[in-house]
Amino acid sequence: MLDNFPFYLILIFAIVLIMMVADKIKVAYPILLILAGLVITIIPGIPSVEIDPHFIFLIFLPPLLYEAAWSISWKELWKWRRIILSFAFVVVFLTALSVAFVANYFIPGFGLALGFLLGGIVSPPDAVSAGAILKFVKVPRTISSILEGESLLNDASSLIIFRFALVAVSTTQFVLSEAAVSLTWMVIGGIGIGLLIGWIFMKFHKYLPTDANMDIAFTLITPYIIYLAAEEVHSSGVLAVVSAGLYLSNKRHTFLSSTSRVRGYNVWQSLVFVLNGLVFTLIGLSLPAITAGLKTEGVSLYVAFGYGVLITVVLIIVRILAAYGAVITTLIMRNFIKVADGGRNPGMKGPFIIGWTGMRGVVSLAAALSIPVYLNNGNPFPQRNLIMFITFVVILLTLVVQGLTLPYLIRKFNLISEEEEAAQQLAYNTIKQELAEFALTHLESNYGQALAQQPVLKKMANKWKESKLLNEDTDITAECRGIYLDVLNQQRKWLIKKNKKDEAIDESIIRRHLHHLDMEEEKLKFM
Repeated sequence: MLDNFPFYLILIFAIVLIMMVADKIKVAYPILLILAGLVITIIPGIPSVEIDPHFIFLIFLPPLLYEAAWSISWKELWKWRRIILSFAFVVVFLTALSVAFVANYFIPGFGLALGFLLGGIVSPPDAVSAGAILKFVKVPRTISSILEGESLLNDASSLIIFRFALVAVSTTQFVLSEAAVSLTWMVIGGIGIGLLIGWIFMKFHKYLPTDANMDIAFTLITPYIIYLAAEEVHSSGVLAVVSAGLYLSNKRHTFLSSTSRVRGYNVWQSLVFVLNGLVFTLIGLSLPAITAGLKTEGVSLYVAFGYGVLITVVLIIVRILAAYGAVITTLIMRNFIKVADGGRNPGMKGPFIIGWTGMRGVVSLAAALSIPVYLNNGNPFPQRNLIMFITFVVILLTLVVQGLTLPYLIRKFNLISEEEEAAQQLAYNTIKQELAEFALTHLESNYGQALAQQPVLKKMANKWKESKLLNEDTDITAECRGIYLDVLNQQRKWLIKKNKKDEAIDESIIRRHLHHLDMEEEKLKFM
């Protein structure tokens, strides 16, 4: 490991550069990273990289899921709970079942159990890929909420299918009653353990004498402890992490200080940035080991690639049909129960976009790599290398084909109208005015005497009075924004120059002022 340490440092540096290029050319970075991983493997002298699936599951999965749970809106998740749950569980199961029958019929040596195992591996779409693509285009909040909510849960359902199929292939036995009990425990136990440990950590934050650094340290270890505890008792570690993340996110303002929230956000953004970059590069780097195993079994790469294309087509078709099926079901059920946006016609474009956002990623690769080399009786695991290769092809094709075409389709469909954008801006400005009015009323009602005596409070009140009079027509213009940014940059230069000239001044004071300028620039992004 230490011998290859310079290689990993260079790899992280290359990942950052690739992400910079991706932002520049408006392409989702997972696409470039996986392709870069493939290119790196053909460079002479590059160390071979063997990916431990347990390493991926433990190191990468808990923090990525935990951060996603903190980022999602609980209100939106609950609003679209029916369609999110249907995609996360029902659609994943139907996808795995469809793959099982197709593999059984077209791929020699694949029984239904082995096909179901492959289906469980490739059924969950990857949230990171979709999120990276949607960053460059505008989509309705409905679609983004559904995709975010689905991504939190589909990993758990697919891994549950994978575990049961693995048992069926390894032991050639499948007892329905035992499977039902095990499934129930995995779901209920995972959610229960996550909520319990999340509640305990919330009390740690709230009652222990922590500061921002300690709070951040707690948030970093929380997902790992929850995942390990749930997996130790054979429940779903994924569901445990997700449930804890949702619970703590909803309670964040009750046990974390503002300093902890601001600093923690920055730390987590950096951590997720590095983890996502590494994991997609590792996917590309894994190809030589996969193809080497395929050659030992005498399977043609051309034929194996054809199987991968077949399974990819099945995945795309099933997801698109499921998206339109969800629309039809909603249109029918809104006559009997209350559904979200029940009076609105969802149209035909939105479901297609949801169906097309089915890129696969890290969970599929980790599940494929975790297939044991030998069965319980000592025989080699059937079709192991072919399953891993098909999984790699599915990841590659869905990322490249769907990932590159999705932004074009979203722009072509023009899902967000000018009227909808204007309505969103109007709602934002209305809340801004009402918030200023509330603050001013509270200050005048409760602190009238202090308001008359304290100049700082008078300044605050004047600011809120001005904000109260603002409307949507007084938004900061591009010219004003540019001037303000120039002033901030000139202030930075002045502070840096003063710090160099005046040796007696404490540099920490200069840094505090520089940080204030950074915060002003961040606020400008939301004006």
